[in-house]
Amino acid sequence: MIDPCDSVIRSLEEHPSRLNKEAIILAQIDNEELFEGFVLALSPYITFGVKKVPSHGGPDGQGLPWVAFKELCDMLATRQLTGDDARSAIELALSASTQKQWNDWYRRILIKDLRCGVSEKTINKVKKAAIPVFECMLAHDGANHEKKIAGKKLLEPKLDGVRVLTVIDADNRTVVQYTRNGKVLENFSHITEGLLAHIDNFERSFILDGEIVSTSFQALMKQVHRKDNVKADDAVLMLFDILPLSEFKKGKSSLGQRRRSKFLENFKATFDLVGNIGIVPQTEVDLNDFTGELLFKEFNKQAIEDGYEGIMIKDVDAVYECKRSASWLKQKPFIEVSLEVTNVEEGTGRNEGRLGALVCSGVDDGKEILVNCGSGFSDNDRSEFWDSRDSLPGQIVEVRADAVTQNQDGTYSLRFPRFKGFRGFRAGEKI
Repeated sequence: MIDPCDSVIRSLEEHPSRLNKEAIILAQIDNEELFEGFVLALSPYITFGVKKVPSHGGPDGQGLPWVAFKELCDMLATRQLTGDDARSAIELALSASTQKQWNDWYRRILIKDLRCGVSEKTINKVKKAAIPVFECMLAHDGANHEKKIAGKKLLEPKLDGVRVLTVIDADNRTVVQYTRNGKVLENFSHITEGLLAHIDNFERSFILDGEIVSTSFQALMKQVHRKDNVKADDAVLMLFDILPLSEFKKGKSSLGQRRRSKFLENFKATFDLVGNIGIVPQTEVDLNDFTGELLFKEFNKQAIEDGYEGIMIKDVDAVYECKRSASWLKQKPFIEVSLEVTNVEEGTGRNEGRLGALVCSGVDDGKEILVNCGSGFSDNDRSEFWDSRDSLPGQIVEVRADAVTQNQDGTYSLRFPRFKGFRGFRAGEKI
């Protein structure tokens, strides 16, 4: 005999061990109501549009059949019931339920929190793919993939905001925003309600990927999960990607990056009507040619001047994959300066008998820079440069750094300097 689902939830709540929880769920593998409830409670794609669900304080009702509760969930999820109608239907279902049935099972489904230490990953480990997992595309650090910063790329400024994925469900006529981990965001209704008002402009269901930004990142973070007195009307959704919801659920797009970016532009007129929605500007470059390199440097320089926290580098033909991918690279803004090598220092420890650092100086943008550059060298570089150390002073070296800093003596240095290369195409080129 299958136990009532409220008893199963209580049992899961009382056993903190993951293995015990999995064993309890496995013992209920044929309990259809339980697994249907797991899906309703844990699927990120099912939302009920209600913020508060009352607890049952008694007296007990005669008991609400599962089929009746499922019908209520369906009407809430498809927004056939909203506002006062939704509240009335929930109160009616509560009065028909027993306290145990409502408080330990039905209510936890409606608030989408089973409160028993069970996640979709736990359920899926027992019953594979029982519940869809919400995952989006994430970037790798460009510093760890420098060889991939080549060829045709789309460059974007990296915004200092909160990653938000907006699901436009044209079938159920709903617009719901999520964090990158699949948690529902409810505090940017000025955007979701605007999109809902123009949902007919979307011929099918899509997911919009972007960042919510505001005048202050700290102020924005205070509003993201706030439950009351929300002040987020100035928040703007800046979009950088779009794909059909069906493809997002499968974890992969059919279109490459450039084509998705152009498709996103098709909805610009709708975004303008909604307001508080923009599209992140992109610049396409070919990093395999000289002009592309110059454009890349200029884009990076502009990112520094505009105060962005970094730049995004995206493969023009890469598909959207719901995982971390080197097709998207994030990189901090950097500066590059040309300096003269004035001295060569031997390394210590494992670099004893090899190059430790190049002592460099020069003037950049009117600032006299003195810096020891000791990173960015391969082991071969350190050996080769040390062997030819007598010929290095006087040569021009390109140094990449995070920023220019001022020394106490009035001269300037570089924050996190790293060697990029010797300037020019002729060996031994001098200033």
